[in-house]
Amino acid sequence: MTQLPIAQTLHRKGHWNGPATTCELDYTERFLRRRRLTMASGEPFIVDLAQTTSLDEGDALELDTGALIRISAGVEALYKVSGPDLVRLAWHVGNRHTPCQINTDHLLIQADPVIGHMLEHLGAVVDPVSAPFTPEGGAYGHGRTHSHEHVATAHDH
Repeated sequence: MTQLPIAQTLHRKGHWNGPATTCELDYTERFLRRRRLTMASGEPFIVDLAQTTSLDEGDALELDTGALIRISAGVEALYKVSGPDLVRLAWHVGNRHTPCQINTDHLLIQADPVIGHMLEHLGAVVDPVSAPFTPEGGAYGHGRTHSHEHVATAHDH
């Protein structure tokens, strides 16, 4: 049995360089600690991080061989939300703790029929789309907002 390469080191976007193979993951798949994944080339590898981590588009995992694997946001089913009062719509999305990618003229959210229906009742135009999903991270750093650590200066007065 051949031992798979193991990635235990994460380099955040902008803090690594050099050639890299790609691994495409959707939003849910990018939240992990330990998992078997497959590179775009078809080669499998193991991710074994110290803690559950939210990987971002452009981050890189370093294999025990020294090779880098660039994380790419995969295409998934989303809703494109637009309307005349986008700020109000964004507030309602945030109030429901729904991950949201904010663009100048529209929002992208995961395709959730309940949230989509609510937004339509608020006057939004909700269109199904397939696209990579890179929602805003938490106020205190990378990734998911329900499991954050405060940075040293977050509550300094």
